[in-house]
This record gives sequence, structure tokens and C-alpha cells, in this order.
Amino acid sequence: MIKSQDIKKGTCIRLDGKLYFCIDFLHVKPGKGNTIMRTTLKDVVSGRVLEKRFNIGEALEDVRVERRPYQYSYAEGDTLHFLNQETWDDVVIAHDLVTGVDYMKEGDVVEVVSDASSDTILFAEMPVKTKLKVVYTEPGLKGDTATNTTKPAKVETGVEVRVPLFINEGEIIEIDTRDGSYLNRVKA
Repeated sequence: MIKSQDIKKGTCIRLDGKLYFCIDFLHVKPGKGNTIMRTTLKDVVSGRVLEKRFNIGEALEDVRVERRPYQYSYAEGDTLHFLNQETWDDVVIAHDLVTGVDYMKEGDVVEVVSDASSDTILFAEMPVKTKLKVVYTEPGLKGDTATNTTKPAKVETGVEVRVPLFINEGEIIEIDTRDGSYLNRVKA
């Protein structure tokens, strides 16, 4: 159990039978009355965000979570197989529990977050940036660097992203796995 004033960003709590991560918090001291803790919580399973107020000193059930690196091996239907980097155990995770799954290729390392008390896997996250090779795009023209115009490009994972006009087939680009946006071209 933790007190409400001990909640920080990243703290995981159990509330009404669901697990929530704190994504923002604020101590509020109104002119009259007791100090309250205003929090923004994100549901681990659904991703739904809610705002919740707690009185200072209120006891909450905290959940100890572990973050460990796992290496992506292969996909089998709607499940993905990962290799624990420490014990070399094969772990199966549902496709919808992995954020950035569209930009994941074999051998990528993801961070798997699990409930330490029950060893239940909560979710897995790709790193924010990943490097992927462009397998198909229309050829770029010399001098097409002055505008913000983009074109579609298919990367090695099969996903289509928007890239600047000067990007050509075979080049390696860096992509933001949260929204699929182009970040920059990687020099070889």
C-alpha cells in the first residue's frame, strides 16, 4: 500500500480491479479545505485515460511492475514470440499488447512490462525510434529538398509511411514508432 501523496509519474496502482499507470499528477492546495492529489491515470489494458482525485493520506494499492528486455523472434497467427534476454525463455505475447508492432522486425528488442506479483504480462513497447529500410517508393528527383511535400514509401515490415520526396528505394530511414512519422535519413 502507498499513500496518495507518494504517487509519481510511472507509478502503477490497482483501482476498482483494474491496473493504471500515473501519467501526470498535481498537488492542489485549495484556499479552504484539505490538500488533494489530482492525477491523470492510464488504464493498462484499454489505454483509456481518466482523471482521478485523491485526498492526501488516502491508502492505495500499488502494483510492483518489472521492465525487461525481450527480443522479437517470430509471429504465429495473432501471437508474437519473444525471447527473454536474461533467461532465454520463449514468451508468447498477444499482438494487441505490443505498441509499435507494425514497425517491429525480427531481432528487435522490446521492453516488456509485467506484474511482478503474478508474472502477468501487461504490455510491451517498441523503442520510440527504429531504423527501417525502404523497399519501395517512387524515385526522388534531385533538388526536391526545399518543400515539405511527402510521398508514400513501403518499409521492410510491409507498412507504408510518408517520407520526403528525396528518399529513394534501398535507403534506411528512422521512424517514430508511436505514430509512424518519418524522423530522418540514416547515413550509411
